[in-house]
Amino acid sequence: MNPVPMSRFPELVAIVKRLRAPGGCPWDREQTPESLRSCLLEEAYEVLDAITKGEPRELQDELGDLLLQVLFQAEIASEADHFTIEHVIASAIEKMVRRHPHVFGDAVVADTAEVLRNWARIKSEERAAQGDTADRSILSGLPLELPALHAAHRTGEKVSRVGFDWTSVEGALLKVREEVDELADALATGDPERIEHELGDALFALTSLGRLAGQHAEMALRAALVRFGGRFRRMEHSLRERGRDIHAITPEELDALWNEAKAAEDPHRV
Repeated sequence: MNPVPMSRFPELVAIVKRLRAPGGCPWDREQTPESLRSCLLEEAYEVLDAITKGEPRELQDELGDLLLQVLFQAEIASEADHFTIEHVIASAIEKMVRRHPHVFGDAVVADTAEVLRNWARIKSEERAAQGDTADRSILSGLPLELPALHAAHRTGEKVSRVGFDWTSVEGALLKVREEVDELADALATGDPERIEHELGDALFALTSLGRLAGQHAEMALRAALVRFGGRFRRMEHSLRERGRDIHAITPEELDALWNEAKAAEDPHRV
């Protein structure tokens, strides 16, 4: 890896300023924090894709695109005299030092669990210092627009730090079974509102089970979707080779093709 001078960071900041300045790019000048929301979200997901692929060069490029979104948001805020990118960096530095007293102070921790408990306590103290208008709940800070499975995982993590959690994977599994039974009862009633309620509870319980088993439900579902997509495309390819139309295939034939696709993927696991 060839080193790159940190002095190029101000160069990037200057590029964003020029794009937004009179005589800059018309599209960039029209953007607002709200109009860039979808871009920010898309760039974050492209970073996740690069991590999943395990491609360092692609990850480098995507992190650069995400950084650009941060700089654009800071530049727009600076134009409105709210804050600058320097304020953003200063806030991050102060927050990291404050929340790591075991690294930058005299605190001593025994393990990761204690680090997380201290982190939650320090965040609570920060909220209290903000006064009566602050949301002092342990659950504060979770964005409303997080993907639901990820939000469920983070919710479980947060409340677990004060002991509100199952003590074992087995306990969480029992809760999943209980919620699935309640979902079955709701399905029998045909009541849409009750079905939605019980389906949500079952999904939340599954997320907690995954968390206690060391798995993230969001990532597990994404991996399952990739597997499903690969198998289904294999089915389609097989049918095309045979000159068959997938729209004219019986459910029994589709099931057999699915098993073939699974066996091709892993002969030892059908």
